[in-house]
Parts: sequence; C-alpha cells; structure tokens
Amino acid sequence: MSQLANEHGAINLSQGFPDYESAPELIELVNRHMKSGKNQYAPMAGVIALRERIAEKVKALHNSEYNPDTEITITAGGTQGIFTALASIIQPNDEVIIFEPAYDSYAPTIKLLGGLVKPFELQPPDYRANWSMVKKLITSRTRMIILNSPHNPTGSILDENDIKELISITKRTDILILSDEVYEHLIYDGRTHLSMARFPELKERSFIVASFGKLFHNTGWKIGYCLAPAILMTEFRKVHQFLVFSVNTPMQHALADFMANESNYMELAGFFQEKRDFFTTLIKNTRF
Repeated sequence: MSQLANEHGAINLSQGFPDYESAPELIELVNRHMKSGKNQYAPMAGVIALRERIAEKVKALHNSEYNPDTEITITAGGTQGIFTALASIIQPNDEVIIFEPAYDSYAPTIKLLGGLVKPFELQPPDYRANWSMVKKLITSRTRMIILNSPHNPTGSILDENDIKELISITKRTDILILSDEVYEHLIYDGRTHLSMARFPELKERSFIVASFGKLFHNTGWKIGYCLAPAILMTEFRKVHQFLVFSVNTPMQHALADFMANESNYMELAGFFQEKRDFFTTLIKNTRF
C-alpha cells in the first residue's frame, strides 16, 4: 500500500507514521551521545536511565509503580515487544482472543507459535466489545486476551465498564493480558487513557507494550518498551535476550535525557487534539 501511495501521489493511510519531524532537541541529543562514545551494546534490559524515566512516566500518568530493574524492558519497537510477550507465553493449542479489525502482527504471531486465534469482530459505528459475547469465546484453553486501546484502526478506547468486565472475566483464571498501548497519547476531548497499569487486578496479569516511535514521532528508530510484573518479565527476557539481545544505545540515552522534561510527553494530547480538530473541521461538509 505504501508503494502504491508513492506511485500515485496519494495520501498514505496504510501505516502509522507521521509526516512531521521528531523534535530537533531529541535528534541533537542522539548526536551528542554518539560523539561521546555511547556506541556499544546496551544492557540486555535496556539503559537503566531510560527505564527509570519510563517508571517515572507511568507513575505520573497512572499512579502505578514498576521496578526499572525487574519489570521494564526496552524493545526494538512495539512489534518486537508484542512478539516477545506472545513467544514467552503461548504454547501449541493455546487460545488467544483478539479484537478485529486488529493490528496485523497479532494473528500471524499466534499462529507461528502454534496457538489458536479466537477473533471477536468489533461492529460499527462505535466498535465496542460486547463482553457477553466475548465470554462465549473463553474456554479452558484460553491463555491470553490481546487488547489495543486506543484501538488501531478504529480509534475506539476502553472505558470504565470495559475495565469492570475485564476484571470480572479474568478473575480466578490464569488468563493473561497483552495490552498494546502504543497510541496512548492519541486520546481526545478530555478523556483518560485507561492503561492496564492503573488496575491492580489487571496489572498483575498484563504485559503492556508501548512505543517511542509513536510517542516522539520517530517510527524509524524502532524503540519501544514492555512493562510487566517481575514473574512475567522474567519469561519475557528469556526470549528477548536471544531475539535482539539489546537495543540501539545512543538513542536510549537520548530518550532518557529528553524524558527528563515531562512536558515533552505530557503535552502530546493537546498537540494531537489540535490536529484532530483541524482535520474534522476540514471534512465536516464532505461525504466523509
């Protein structure tokens, strides 16, 4: 689709990358760390300064604490985080519930690992989960539920009722959650992103995947991270160390420095809201 868009001069809506640049300050920080000699392997789990900044961010946004040493791992993008979380848990014939339309890496990864995809089709116009129907997909072999909020590609987000249903469904089960939260800041009109990190009953069974590419408009850097309780993160790292081992060193140091200023991520919602409102104004009187 990207190739066709280039050939025909079309606006490319097929991939989640922006047409505006990353902050010049952040790019300069990468350059500075390269010149200072931070060009060798980073620790397997990631540069500790960056893991500490992530812990501070999650605490500030969701009032949830993660140990940078044992519960946060830097990944080569969100997709690697998703693959690794699945590979650390899913065994042949394990069932995984996904909500369709879905990001295109979920189902192939599950199948590659020998798991069984149990799709639930979200319906227009609001693309919300019907939890009474979701419950019917759960069997003794259900190992994981994959969530994506804000949802790619529909834009729907989880609300308080969704959280209550999730807690009810997973209570007294061994079902794990993989929460794809790479679009956490694309949320509008004063709404709040309900991360799995906010809810102890869900946090204890969740891998949470996020992306710096989506956070700071540099998808080509391919750096993300995963949050999980230590018992799950131990399994995650068993796969991670042999999949990529470690992630781009100077960029990790630069991201850690950049995140020291909370406004660099706290103001993102307003940045995107302005773009969203401008766009909806332009299409208001069109067929769309």
